[in-house]
Amino acid sequence: MATDNGQVRGAHRSLRVKAIILVDFLFVSLALVAAGWFAVREYLETPPYVDEARFPVRGIDISAHNGMMNLDAARADGIDFAFIKASEGDRYGDPNFALNYDKATRAGIKVGAYHFFRFDVDGVRQALNMLERVGDRRLDLGLVVDVEQTGNASGVDPALISDRLGAMLEYLGLKGYHVTLYSNRDGYYQYLQGGFGDRPLWICSFSNPPIAADWVFWQYSHRGRVKGINGDVDLNAFNGSTSEWYDHLSEMHSEDFDIQRD
Repeated sequence: MATDNGQVRGAHRSLRVKAIILVDFLFVSLALVAAGWFAVREYLETPPYVDEARFPVRGIDISAHNGMMNLDAARADGIDFAFIKASEGDRYGDPNFALNYDKATRAGIKVGAYHFFRFDVDGVRQALNMLERVGDRRLDLGLVVDVEQTGNASGVDPALISDRLGAMLEYLGLKGYHVTLYSNRDGYYQYLQGGFGDRPLWICSFSNPPIAADWVFWQYSHRGRVKGINGDVDLNAFNGSTSEWYDHLSEMHSEDFDIQRD
C-alpha cells in the first residue's frame, strides 16, 4: 500500500513535539517536588524561635560525640549550663565525661550529668553504673535519666520498662540525688506521663510551646552552633528568669551550698 511521505513526516513531527512537552512536564514536576521536599525538610529541621527575653538562661548537652571542646569559649558565647553524658546501661561510661566536667566547671558553666536509660537492663544496675561514673563530683543540676525509644531495645514490655525505671530512680533518690527526666514528646506520653510525670522534666521538642505539661528545661535544637564546639550541638533553655534560675540551683543543693551569682 502506498503512503504519503508528507503525512508521515507530519506525524513524526507531532510525536516529537508531544515527547518534548512530556519531558518538559516531567522535568518541571520533578523540580517542584524537589523544591517542596527541601522546603519541608528545612521547616522540619529549623529550630523554633526561642525568645531570649523570655528564656534568658541557655545551655547545651554534650558527650564524647562532640569531640574536643573549648568550653571557655562556649561560656563566653552565652552558655550558662551543660548536661554532660556520664553513662549508659549498666556498663558503658562516656570516655569524655571527666574531661568535659572539668572543662565546664573551670569555665563557670553549671553542670548536670545524664544517663541513657536502657529498656532491657535492670534499673538498679544502671543506677550503680551512673553513680560510679559520677563519683563524688558536685553537680549543680543533679542527675538526669534519658528515657526514649530512639536507640533503645524494641519489644520490651512497657510494664517492665516502668519497673526498671522506677527502681533506678528510687535508688538514686535514696543516695540523695535530685533526678530530672529527659525525653521527647512521644517518650513523655508513652513512658513518663503516668507514673513519673511529677518529676522535673527536660523535654526535647521542636515546637513552641514544647509540650502541654510542666517542664524545667527545653531542648529545642540538635543543630545549634556555639563557639568552641566544632559542628552541631544540642541547644537548651531553662524555663524561667535569671532569678528563677538561681532559685532552681539552690533547690538542687542543701541550704549551706553557696550559689555563686555570676
